Amino acid sequence: MNERSPGILVLVVGPSGVGKDTLIQGARQALDADKRFSFVRRLVTRPTDVEVEDHLSVEPAEFEEARAAGRLSLHWEAHGLQYALPIGVDTDLALGRVVVANVSRHIVPSALEKYPSSRVVMISAEISLRAQRLASRGREGRDQITARLAREGATLPSGISPIIIDNSNSIGIGIHAFVMALRAIAGD
Repeated sequence: MNERSPGILVLVVGPSGVGKDTLIQGARQALDADKRFSFVRRLVTRPTDVEVEDHLSVEPAEFEEARAAGRLSLHWEAHGLQYALPIGVDTDLALGRVVVANVSRHIVPSALEKYPSSRVVMISAEISLRAQRLASRGREGRDQITARLAREGATLPSGISPIIIDNSNSIGIGIHAFVMALRAIAGD
């Protein structure tokens, strides 16, 4: 990637339980020494549980204050919670970095409008594996997990060709595929 070119926002999407946060954490560790990459922690109006989801927890009033003050680059609602990427994303993009963020598919059209050079990476996994992962979180009962698995996710806008990574194998294979995709996006 040319250092003078604008950065690229990598929108990591996929249904609950596919391992988005696991792959992002693995890639963060693998690419730690490569300063071309920035891994963003999203803000969520839910208590922090690092074992389940890497995010910064904020109170709803604090979230609304940040949104009203323009301190969020993107924000959305999902599952009764508020989510956002901090304004630091804009700084990293201006510095030409590849910025990696876990987002909802619902925000992809807005993200592409604001950041036209964004790329979408869609993570998938077998449904039985997703069910196991969701159950291990302990946040939802069996009926809620079944409903979550049955719910169709938002479709991506037409014309978007995401990079698709199947995270049904070992974590190491998934992380390797994700790191390779990020390096390709960076121009390696």
